[in-house]
Amino acid sequence: MTINNIMVVKLSAIGDVIHALPVSYAIKESFPNCRLTWVVEPPAYDLLRNNPYIDRIVVFEKKKFKSLGGFLKNIPSFSSVIRQEKYDAVLDLQGLGKSAAIAYLSNAPIKLGCANMREFSGWVSKPVCGRNQNGHIVERYLDVARELGCKVNQVVFPVKITQEESELAKRIAQQAGMNIENNYVVLAVGANWPNKRWPTSYYAKLVDWLYDKNIIPVVIGGGVVDDRLIAEINEKSEIPPIDLVGKTTLKQLAYLIKKSVALVGGDTGPMHLAAGLGKSVVALMGPTDANRNGPYGQLANTIEIDADCKYCWKRKCPLDKDCLAQISVEQVKEKLIHFI
Repeated sequence: MTINNIMVVKLSAIGDVIHALPVSYAIKESFPNCRLTWVVEPPAYDLLRNNPYIDRIVVFEKKKFKSLGGFLKNIPSFSSVIRQEKYDAVLDLQGLGKSAAIAYLSNAPIKLGCANMREFSGWVSKPVCGRNQNGHIVERYLDVARELGCKVNQVVFPVKITQEESELAKRIAQQAGMNIENNYVVLAVGANWPNKRWPTSYYAKLVDWLYDKNIIPVVIGGGVVDDRLIAEINEKSEIPPIDLVGKTTLKQLAYLIKKSVALVGGDTGPMHLAAGLGKSVVALMGPTDANRNGPYGQLANTIEIDADCKYCWKRKCPLDKDCLAQISVEQVKEKLIHFI
């Protein structure tokens, strides 16, 4: 069968969408003349803009479908958007009910998904149990592309940063009191899961150490929780770090990460973005498995907690422990010193 039109469904979260980006390159590498559509939720949309391997982006606004009334009101128009194209194949890399519904609407004769699909998604798309089904999530997604016939000669994370986005990022950094030409380390202090956050007191000590090494510490993030975290770091450090929390778009952040010396953070979108951009990463992990979710290609730079309860995959510790507090500042310094 000739593959002319492919849909990828990977909606969220930001880190997961980053993990799936190499699929777009793999598809176009093997089927250069095919048309590729990607369905995504608004928070991760910016990552896909200007991607030379994606021809069309469809935004799925989940909040519009949460109530029965909202679903009945919005499903006809969304279905018509999906069905503007005639798809030969759909890759459901989300593996949930909502992505299964989108895959079903595509009417594609070939529907593929990852191993361990949840809800009823495995009924709609064929789960692919490839050679990497127990390996890194990037390779698990690529196994789905391989099942479609992609060769995957190299793993490429296409993140296109425009000149305008670069210039705006420079201006934002300058307004925050930072010279982007100086050496700096990015600290991704926040995370949606409380037990993916390294203690702010530890970050404060790392901030002071970086200043002693003539390296500028730059804190990134967004939202109310991260505002609280930066306030705690400011209070506990001798000199406050540069605060870029909530001040950049994803692409502007990508540029700032690309210009940095390294990034320190937990299992979050910015950490995976840095790894995808080829920047040195010190990843701090406890509740999630580095073999699956660590920085791609940099597992040697990962520090995992030494505890029987690691890999619990819980948002909040049921034992009420500060999970990543088991990782010391000295351990992070030992990894980071090789990059600065």
